[in-house]
Amino acid sequence: MSGNEDYRANSEEEEEDLSGEILDLEAFNQLLSMDDDNDEDCEFSRGIVQNYLQQAKTTFADMSKAFKEKDLSELSSLGHFLKGSSATIGVKKVQECCKHIQYLGKLHNINGQGSVDKDEALKLISQEMRVGMEEYKKAREFLGFFYEADFGSDSDEESANDASLKPTAML
Repeated sequence: MSGNEDYRANSEEEEEDLSGEILDLEAFNQLLSMDDDNDEDCEFSRGIVQNYLQQAKTTFADMSKAFKEKDLSELSSLGHFLKGSSATIGVKKVQECCKHIQYLGKLHNINGQGSVDKDEALKLISQEMRVGMEEYKKAREFLGFFYEADFGSDSDEESANDASLKPTAML
């Protein structure tokens, strides 16, 4: 039985747990509905997910660079970009972190209301990026199980991003 069949055979309770933890099942199921009915490997959605995961990895690296340069405008733009991609796949916690980064890059608080100063925005962006990358790793791991695929490892992200996200390194 493939990961797809295992997943589809899960109980509703397990699906609710998954939805709460990693994916927005409505969005993910919409993506799966684009696969051909007789395509057991879900090649279409697998390709979209693989592209998303590579795009997210690259975007987080770009965010780290913008963060080191304290480029709030670029951070906001990258947050907006990855927010949309994450919503398409249903990776909701990454989507939420990116929405916060988008707002903070514009010196708004995380709900888009009010304002924060640059130092506070950078501090909060650091936290959001750290959480976003952890959630990305969880999603990559789950999606790798689902598609029975190896979508990469943590070593690349850790070496590229960990040092730049320490609060003392940025301010």
